[in-house]
Amino acid sequence: MRKQLRPPLSEEQVRKLKVGEIVGITGQMVTARDKTYARAIELLRSGKRLPLDLRGGVVYHCGPLARKTKKGWQVLSAGPTTSARLDSLQAEFVGRTGVRAIVGKGGVGEDVADELARLGCVYLAFTGGAGALAARAIKGVQKVLWQDLGAAEALWLLRVQDFGPLVVAVDAQGNNLYAHKIRRAKATCGANS
Repeated sequence: MRKQLRPPLSEEQVRKLKVGEIVGITGQMVTARDKTYARAIELLRSGKRLPLDLRGGVVYHCGPLARKTKKGWQVLSAGPTTSARLDSLQAEFVGRTGVRAIVGKGGVGEDVADELARLGCVYLAFTGGAGALAARAIKGVQKVLWQDLGAAEALWLLRVQDFGPLVVAVDAQGNNLYAHKIRRAKATCGANS
């Protein structure tokens, strides 16, 4: 059974999630990629505020494909971006913003996973190549900020309904589904050598 998460999330809610659980997101979610992270950290380091309060929020590593219509933005596809490419900024971004959940594909490094757990943030895995499925769960675009970074790197504030299915791949206790699978595969390959 899929658990529904409704941001803003508390640290207590996030710490109850266990690796391997299936969840969906209903409510607000923002997109962020490399340039978004870099700008956010630069602003926060200099004592400035972000245009959105991300405390308790969910950040989706995604650059949505969207078109502007008379009624506003329509998201056509919203597949996940590989999260590990943001590893060098991940812990600082989460620590400074208070984000409680990150959605992406491919996981994060073990050191980053440990830092996310310490900060009370979970990593939720979404299937790569499922951009059309993701777009169906996006019920509206509330804002598009930092458009000067380009559409893929802008900060999109989305309203979503049962966004997922998402797998808790790194929980707030430090359990890491990716690291577990890698260790298991190595042990199996070593036993067969």
